Amino acid sequence: MAKLYLQRHLKSQWNVDDRFAGWTNAPLSKEGVDMAKDVANRIINEKIDVGFTSPLARNMQSVIEIYKNFEKYPFFSHLDGGKMQEWGNFDKIADNCIQFFVTEKLNERYYGELQGLNKAETKNKYGQEQVLLWRTSYKDAPPGGESGIDVYNRTVPFYKEFVEKQLMQGKNILIVSSHHPLRSIIKYIEKIKDDDMIKVEIPFAGLVTYEFDESMNVISKN
Repeated sequence: MAKLYLQRHLKSQWNVDDRFAGWTNAPLSKEGVDMAKDVANRIINEKIDVGFTSPLARNMQSVIEIYKNFEKYPFFSHLDGGKMQEWGNFDKIADNCIQFFVTEKLNERYYGELQGLNKAETKNKYGQEQVLLWRTSYKDAPPGGESGIDVYNRTVPFYKEFVEKQLMQGKNILIVSSHHPLRSIIKYIEKIKDDDMIKVEIPFAGLVTYEFDESMNVISKN
């Protein structure tokens, strides 16, 4: 059996400022950093073999802040050309660290013309219902940005190639990422209908855990 941990990043400064962050490199807020210990306590006793994250600052910084509470230290290795790069002596130091592979496939949804805008002001301009669709629906895309379908089409093939295969080998995987890539993975795992995706929400620092049997059937979710 294998476990998958889907961890949404800690709260960033742009989250505090209520802005559409998208692909920007907003750092974590003080509130976000303060969340790290509670997040770490949820998984500190779990055996995690390998991690994945995106190059966005709030995702990588979340990994670092969470692992400050462990006796292990995260090592980052960028996924280049679809190949997982193993570091020369990594196996010998694996007891003291965990390797995180970094990929743009796990970046947040690109918000196009909305990126950087204040969410409350955007709701006043376009209406709350329209902004909700741009934020959480599967088919609607913000002007010049990605739809949920677009995020799914870059995230899920990556998940199948690099994460699912390792889960099938019995490895426990931690993914620290942004809201929409994690929602895409949840949609794939749970076979959620397109129209029901608007109901799928993960709070800042939220954790979703799946346990799989040898045939990759979900046997528990927390």
